[in-house]
Amino acid sequence: MLQLLLGILKAGIIADYMPTSIIKGLLAAIGIILIFSQIPYALGIEQNSRLMDYSRNFILYPPDIEMILGSLAPGALVLTIISLLILIFWDKTFLRKIKLLPPFLVVVILGVFINIFFKFFIPSFYLEGTHLVNIPSIDALSSFFAFPDFGAIGNINVWTYGFTIAIIASIATLLAIEAADNLDPHKRISPPNRELIAQGIGNTLAGLIGGIPITSVIVRSSVNIEAGAETKLSTIIHGILLLASVLVISSVINLIPLASLAAILLMVGYKLASVSIFKSMYARGWNQFIPFIVTAIAIVVTDVLLGVLIGTAISIFFLLRGNYYNPFQIERIKSKEGEKIRLELSNEVSFLNKPAIKKTLWNLPENGEVVIDATFSTYVEPDVIELLHDYKDTFAKENDINITITGLRESYHSDAKLDLIKEPYVKKEISTPEEILDYLKQGNQGYVAGNLVSRRLRNKELMDFIRDAPLATVVNCLDMREPLNMLLNSGIGDLIPIKAAGNLMGTHLIHSTEIACRKQGARLILLMGNSGNSFIKDALECHLAGKDSYLQPLIAPALASGEFSEERLRTEQINALADSIVLWNLKLSVSSIIQQNEYIKEEVTKGNLGVCSGFFNRETGKIDFSPLYQVNGKN
Repeated sequence: MLQLLLGILKAGIIADYMPTSIIKGLLAAIGIILIFSQIPYALGIEQNSRLMDYSRNFILYPPDIEMILGSLAPGALVLTIISLLILIFWDKTFLRKIKLLPPFLVVVILGVFINIFFKFFIPSFYLEGTHLVNIPSIDALSSFFAFPDFGAIGNINVWTYGFTIAIIASIATLLAIEAADNLDPHKRISPPNRELIAQGIGNTLAGLIGGIPITSVIVRSSVNIEAGAETKLSTIIHGILLLASVLVISSVINLIPLASLAAILLMVGYKLASVSIFKSMYARGWNQFIPFIVTAIAIVVTDVLLGVLIGTAISIFFLLRGNYYNPFQIERIKSKEGEKIRLELSNEVSFLNKPAIKKTLWNLPENGEVVIDATFSTYVEPDVIELLHDYKDTFAKENDINITITGLRESYHSDAKLDLIKEPYVKKEISTPEEILDYLKQGNQGYVAGNLVSRRLRNKELMDFIRDAPLATVVNCLDMREPLNMLLNSGIGDLIPIKAAGNLMGTHLIHSTEIACRKQGARLILLMGNSGNSFIKDALECHLAGKDSYLQPLIAPALASGEFSEERLRTEQINALADSIVLWNLKLSVSSIIQQNEYIKEEVTKGNLGVCSGFFNRETGKIDFSPLYQVNGKN
């Protein structure tokens, strides 16, 4: 009933956090244990021999060769060799096509007939007694059942043992189904909570009629998978066959030599602990290999639960070590003013990262300049936020360190989930101007929502990205220094940036835009303006003060249009005026591109190329996009 409760409370989620190295270590350990435990049966050792005592002492102090040679049974050895040869070479012959004849069953049946052959023709090889399966005969079904004594319900030991068995059985089960999923050729995921609920019900019913607790067992699961089982029906058939074997054909089952069964389990054990698995784990690096090998050894010399706990502790050590060294990216930027140190925090920063961040910050030189960028962090632990504030408010001030923290929120929700696009755009599928514009719109929405992806790539990786044709050429003002890839959340190489002071397009810039589309393959021209344009604002201030300015040409076309009367210039707030002139310049530039360039006009008419404008609001980060320009006059 405790298992049932654990399943209802969704405790099975702990299986999802089990590292692959631990699971593979568990499988390898089970394989090693199978090999060691089945060797005595494969050699035909008498059951009173020390070789049959598989334990920690057996591993640490193995018996000598003379003892082994003096104890083996030649008939068992012959059966083991024949069985192993069949299992090894079965898939290399035409027999593998006979799906209804599994090699394991062939080995068992052949083992029975070979042993009968030994009885009549080679009596010294004949196996009997302790060398055969021994299932006791069933005289009556009533002997199966033993009903509980509810008078012991108040005994504290009953509850203690029940709780202990429930926890151990549940953990063992979660490990087993995770390992079984790892072996599944289709890599399906078993529902752990459903497994706990099913076992809780099954163990409750089994206990009421005298049965012992059951768990998922990786040995039988791996044999089942190896035999080709792929559905839940296999476990039902498995149970029915076990019950039928005990009730109906126990006398036949008792003819099976243990050596044949040992050969099967030796093969299963080798596949679980093959040399290739050790090589592949070693190739993954020490942080994967050490937890793997420690888990395997610990399980072999102790038990599954303790071994997994030891392996998990080693994995946590490497996790802490990895978090210690990888909580941020650090850059040292040199300029005329001096050296600036920039720390970009990782996507998620937990308390595990706190020591590394603290050590780095508190060891920065005095009188320096530091920028801490949390723009790409979706979650920062409150402890880390407090640490950054302590550094900024106290240590940095006392040591004359000029610190800037960007993108850091005062609180984060650890359970917040990003809204994923159900049908995300794939770059190679974006082909029309409409699709490209939608892609950029969604990218800006992601930027405003704070869902960004940091792209730190080496030069070779950058070259791989820019081999593809760009999606758009973006013409923005020199005043706008914000990175376009970040604002539009676009891929590397998606955009070709062109700068135009005041968003006004001259002949040369229009020709450059044509080349970007014609030569490099951009299919959208986006003219990007921005709020708070200092160029336009300075030009307006000089105009209102009656002063000449080299920036005057940036506002001259708008003032000459008649839309900006002197009265409006004198009464309207200057920032609003600057934004209005930027929008007017964008509209003029879109029209100029179409009117002055025949190639662009023709491609826009055909629908092969799109032209539109966008206005970036620096306060909100949002970009307002205009519709695509229509040559027929419907802008």
